[in-house]
Amino acid sequence: MSAHSSHTPAAAVLHRPVPLGRAGGRRALLAWIVVAALALLAVAIAGVVLGTRAVTADFSQANLAPSLVHPFGTDWMGRDMLARTLAGLSTSLGVGLVAAVASSLIALALALIAALGGRAADAAVSWLIDLVMGIPHIVLLVLVSYALGRGATGVLAGIALTHWPSLARVLRAEILQLRSAPYLAASEALGVSRVRIALVHIVPHVLPQYLVGLVLLFPHAILHEASITFLGFGLSPEQPAIGVILSEAMGYLTAGAWWLAVFPGLALLAAVLLFDRIGSALRSLVTPEEVQR
Repeated sequence: MSAHSSHTPAAAVLHRPVPLGRAGGRRALLAWIVVAALALLAVAIAGVVLGTRAVTADFSQANLAPSLVHPFGTDWMGRDMLARTLAGLSTSLGVGLVAAVASSLIALALALIAALGGRAADAAVSWLIDLVMGIPHIVLLVLVSYALGRGATGVLAGIALTHWPSLARVLRAEILQLRSAPYLAASEALGVSRVRIALVHIVPHVLPQYLVGLVLLFPHAILHEASITFLGFGLSPEQPAIGVILSEAMGYLTAGAWWLAVFPGLALLAAVLLFDRIGSALRSLVTPEEVQR
């Protein structure tokens, strides 16, 4: 029996358990996305809840170093820096959400126009993409925000009008590749309008890439909102935004109040990295072969 068993061909194996790497990797990615999203949601809710405390001044508690009562310390007006940091992150998340959604919709619309509107439309959209990508983001963002009067409106419009080119280029390439599919050619031959083809066939197909691009727009939107606010072209100083907090802290760092900039800066960095990791995990879920890498 042992000799016979030792010569059993490998082809006789009818079933071999599938390694848990891919399924386990996808479950781990999904769990990571859920945990990171819940953490960001908790920060946003906490910022809204602590909004009043973030702007409440108590000069008897001014410039206190981090302690158990004030984990992030207090500023020169006695305002709790933990509450201000959470409120600032909540503001940045809200601005980033609106701006990223608007920018991604612009990208999707232009990609559809380029792929379905003929050579002239494709050339015009490609030229516009190259034009916007050829101008530094921060410069164009400052110009748009300043032209629209700064504030929340200027920041939202500036981010929405400057962050779409990369996503538009990806979606355009995906749609152009999809146009060669036989069922789309059959739909066009049957007289189906291009608008219906776009809404029924193309948009559902590129939806995963669109969602990944939308999530990856968040960190850029948040960082650029903080950057132009720090430079004085963004949100008003009355709002507890991270850019406002960092800008105000610059005048007190030389006095030793390091916590005014360190903790808000680290919180902003953590939020950006969380969004970046969520986007990377979503991209791996959309392209399963990347789970193994």
